[in-house]
Amino acid sequence: MLKPLPAGPYRTVLKLERRVSHEGMVSVGGNLYSVPDATRRRVLEVHRCGDEIRIFEAGRLVAVHAVLEGRHRRVAAAGRRHLEQLNMPRALETLDATLRSVEQGELSALAALEQLLGRGTHHARDAAHQDRPNDRAARLA
Repeated sequence: MLKPLPAGPYRTVLKLERRVSHEGMVSVGGNLYSVPDATRRRVLEVHRCGDEIRIFEAGRLVAVHAVLEGRHRRVAAAGRRHLEQLNMPRALETLDATLRSVEQGELSALAALEQLLGRGTHHARDAAHQDRPNDRAARLA
């Protein structure tokens, strides 16, 4: 006995693995599609679903684009270079917060640079180290 046809259209999904270029793009069907700057993996899973391209990193959807017609075209998501609202590595979160503090006048550019380079903690540690007597010299005396 035959089963009835589904009520909606049948959606096929073509699953591909694609390497992220140095420009932060993946190639599908001769066209380039952007991925978020915070994407950490070099190889991503790409699904072509009818009229859209879905890009996944570790099973998490990171980008969706309309399929481009023709070849040798590229699409970059609006605000692709903007770091907010992305699941960023800790270092990028720190950089973003520090730059925001500079933009809002809460931190000088020099203080921000020292904070990012960790010089504030190095100076304190070095000063504490200089105040300690030389352990080897104390043992020899």
